[in-house]
Parts: sequence; structure tokens; C-alpha cells
Amino acid sequence: MPCPALPDGFDFTDPDLLQERVPLPEFAQLRQTEPVRWIAQPPRISGFDDAGYWAVTRHSDVKYVSTHPELFSSNLNTAVIRFNETISRDQIEVQKMIMLNMDPPEHTRVRQIVQRGFTPRAIRSLEDALRERAGSIVETALANAAPDGSFDFVTNVAVELPLQAIAELIGVPQDDRTKIFDWSNKMAAYDDPEYAITEEVGAEAAMEIVSYAMNLAAARKECPAKDIVSQLVAAEDEGNLSSDEFGFFVILLAVAGNETTRNAITHGMHAFLTHPEQWELFKRERPETTAEEIVRWATPVVSFQRTATQDTEIGDVTVKKGDRVGIFYSSANNDPEVFDEPEKFDISRDPNPHLGFGGGGPHFCLGKSLAVLEINLIFNAIADALPDLRLVSDPRRLRSAWLNGVKELQVSSG
Repeated sequence: MPCPALPDGFDFTDPDLLQERVPLPEFAQLRQTEPVRWIAQPPRISGFDDAGYWAVTRHSDVKYVSTHPELFSSNLNTAVIRFNETISRDQIEVQKMIMLNMDPPEHTRVRQIVQRGFTPRAIRSLEDALRERAGSIVETALANAAPDGSFDFVTNVAVELPLQAIAELIGVPQDDRTKIFDWSNKMAAYDDPEYAITEEVGAEAAMEIVSYAMNLAAARKECPAKDIVSQLVAAEDEGNLSSDEFGFFVILLAVAGNETTRNAITHGMHAFLTHPEQWELFKRERPETTAEEIVRWATPVVSFQRTATQDTEIGDVTVKKGDRVGIFYSSANNDPEVFDEPEKFDISRDPNPHLGFGGGGPHFCLGKSLAVLEINLIFNAIADALPDLRLVSDPRRLRSAWLNGVKELQVSSG
């Protein structure tokens, strides 16, 4: 019996939809019946002057689009699949200075510079400090809990380690981390009315981060320190970043390295508390495969987009030059052609070829090893200090067109 058609007007980037749930049943339907499907949109609803986008839902097709940047550009319309109808084209163009929205060869040049900060040696050098910070974060959450032991896991635990890791990585004073948190929230939460964030406020927050980072870069040029900023900007004429390039790199860290890891940690905690046998397994064995399954399960970025640079094909579907193509990681990470029982949260899953860090190609997540380290450290700290943590209420989800975000998750140690 064929699957029923999607309802008229169904849009995988509708922020009202993602505030309620990730549309896994609809993804499953498309993977079976129409894995590359045109999703019509009213003009400008996403900030683009077109009629919609192609939804790519199979694991193999998401990988194909991701690994062929000559056919599918991140730069032409940026990688963000939906802004909102008030954004101007000029505001979209400014975002092309962020590495996420570059194509080779410019992307290659910038990535080769910034990846100096993400070498295995660089990440290992952070491990002891971050382990100590993870323990302190959990102890502080417990100390500041309500009399009944309850607290919000998002603001008290999940946000802290990613922010502190970024601060540690680029030499931002820890006292300034709340500024970075506030600015990154404003950039990413423009679709959620609870935050009352307009595009203008989001743009102002982005400029605040750029300004802060440029000042940091200028200070390091004058007085280099033993940190990644000095390595990236100290000698611009020797293949390093300019101050404004560094500023836009910090924007990428603030959103890609903060929002995503924070949401992975939050979804991971919720998954453990709703799958108690997995929590017991983790506490007992601490399997090395845990972080990868948490990222697959959470898939913090539901989708990015590319734009076709020429007429081409995905599967057996013809995509025209200039068409936007949505690559849906949440669907790819639940593809039963790749994952046995993808609906199961299984921290011993191995192999686990998920696309939660991207589908390969030039935009594969630069900070994967740092994110895995953070996830492992924070859950080790939670398991040691709060082994009997329990869920108090369902998560409150972020209203977003492309992030699988959680604003609040009430838990209790009592």
C-alpha cells in the first residue's frame, strides 16, 4: 500500500513544525516514495526570491550533495535554508564572509588556516582543563538547584561547557562567556517569539561578536600570547587571517560550536533519562561510541542548503541551475538503509556513519573532535556526580527553521 502524499503546503523548514517535533514520519515517507522532492514555498517566505527548494532525504543523496561543491554551492544563497521574509538580500550577502557559506578555493584557504586550532594536539591540550570545568559545572548546578533538587539542565549544564571550551580555545576571558552566549542566542533564535529577536537585533549581535573578536585579534597582533588567536592572526602577510576574517570565524564558533554542542548535550540527557537502560549502560561501561550516537540521535542541525551551479541530477531527479537544495541530516541519520533500527537510542552502535557533523566534503565539521570530547567529559561528570538524575518535565523546544533546539529541560537530582 503506497504512503499517502504529504499534506498540501507541508514544509520541512516551517519553524512552527520544528518547535513541535522533528518530522521523522514524513522524512521516512519521502525516503521510500520520493527521496528528492520539490517543496513549494511562497516567494520570500525564507528570504529568497524563488518558489521553494528540493528536499533531499536519503543518506546517500545527502552525502552526494555534500561532497560535490562544484555542483552544489554553499556560497550562492548561503548554507542557511530559511531566514525570514524581512531579511534583505544585502543582509544575506554579508553572511558569505562566514566560512560555512564559502566555496572552494576561498573556503579551502580559510579552512587551512583555522584548522591549526583543531589539530589533535591542540584538542588534547584542552582536555585536562575541560575535564575540570565539566566537573565544576555539574557541582555548581547541583549546588544552585531548588530545594527539591530541580534545575534547568539547559542553562545550568548544557550551555556551559561549549562556551567555556570556546573561551579556552581562543583565549576569551571566562568572564566574557555570557556575552558570547547572549550574542549567539540572538543570532540563532530570530524565529522564536519568546526571545523577541528581530533580524536587526540578530545582525547587531553578529556585529558585536565581530567587533569583540577584531579587538581580540588586534590585541594579539600587538602582544602575541600562547593561544590560537595569536597563531591565526599574528602575521597576516604570512597566510594568516585578517582581523575581520577572524571576527567572522568567531561568529561561526559561537553558533556552530556553541548552539550545536549545547543541543546535542541536552538531547543526549533527555535520551538517557527516557531510555534508562542506556543510562545504566553508560554509567557502568562508559562506551567510547556514546558521543557519536548522541549526535546521531540529536542531529542538532536539521538541515542546511546548497544551490545548484548547473543543471544536474540527484538520484533520478533533474535539478536546475539556481535551484536551492535542502540536505536534511535528520532524515539521513534515520535512514534504515544505513542504520539498523535507527529509531533506537543505542550508545553501543558501531559502526555509526551518521551525518550529524556534515555529509563529508569541504564543510565536514572542523570541530568534531572538540565536540566529541565535550560530550564525553560532561556525561562522565554527570554520571559521577548525578547518577540518579531524573526527568521532571518534557523539553521546551526552540522555534527554528533549521535547528533541533531545546530551550529548557527541567531535571532533578532529588
